[in-house]
Amino acid sequence: MAVVDPRNAGIRATGLTKSYGSVRAVRGIDLEIAPGETVALLGPNGAGKTTTIEMLLGLTHPDAGTVAVFGASAESAVRSGWVGGMLQTGSPPDHLRVRELVSLMASYYPHPRRVEDVLRIIGVSDLAERWTTKLSGGQAQRVRFATALVANPDLLVLDEPTAGVDVEGRHEFWEVMRGVAAEGKTIVFATHYLEEADAFADRIVLIARGSIVADGSVTEIKAKAGSRTVRATLPGVDLASLAALPGVVGAERHGDAVVLSCTDADAALACLFAKFPEVRHVEASGGSLEEAFLELTAEEDSTRPAEGDKS
Repeated sequence: MAVVDPRNAGIRATGLTKSYGSVRAVRGIDLEIAPGETVALLGPNGAGKTTTIEMLLGLTHPDAGTVAVFGASAESAVRSGWVGGMLQTGSPPDHLRVRELVSLMASYYPHPRRVEDVLRIIGVSDLAERWTTKLSGGQAQRVRFATALVANPDLLVLDEPTAGVDVEGRHEFWEVMRGVAAEGKTIVFATHYLEEADAFADRIVLIARGSIVADGSVTEIKAKAGSRTVRATLPGVDLASLAALPGVVGAERHGDAVVLSCTDADAALACLFAKFPEVRHVEASGGSLEEAFLELTAEEDSTRPAEGDKS
């Protein structure tokens, strides 16, 4: 009988809850992630992202619910070397140079990457002999990533991986991550940079006040934003007539071009073509990820009583 690799099972979190005293950080999260997916966890400060990540890594135990990582408990998956993590907090240990630290982390895993390759890929070869206590914030963040990547895990869990990193460093980081994803690794990351999630994630899970409020592809999440935009060339038509079209909530003119803000772009377009057959160069676009983020989290916030939460 063929042996089934348990890592084909992916990740499953069911009914996760976690409180810290009176603070309810996570309120019943159900989440499934397939092997090879790249998933971004988004949400405002205090949404519960970090607590969720800590439970996926086995660093925090849920008050209720279960976590299975590649068919095993989170702790077992970590012990087996299947998981690598990069957290927001923590400092590299003292009395080690960068190469020594990355080599030490490699020694804990069954099939690590070559240390020199990782130092080169991450762009810290020139820091290899520097003491870990002598790193800037951005350099320390790169070294944290090197310690996660050298493990060569099947699952990478990254909490705000580019925090404190400059624009060039962020670009280089995601170039590396594209290569890692191309190897078929599973990647889960939390970020406050929405453009990173937009450009890199296969799927976005939006968390607000400890609950998942949206889950889908970037396109699906953007489509949840209430506003759509229609742009067209239509000279000589007054804005009042355009604003009166079904599904249109606002109209602007820029020379011969008009811009319509719509709650129902399909209805607006159908009536636009029927009423103004001379219209040309029509473009329709959905809401941005930022618009969807703000609308969905604001809606969630308005339905719950205010209280403190752990990120």
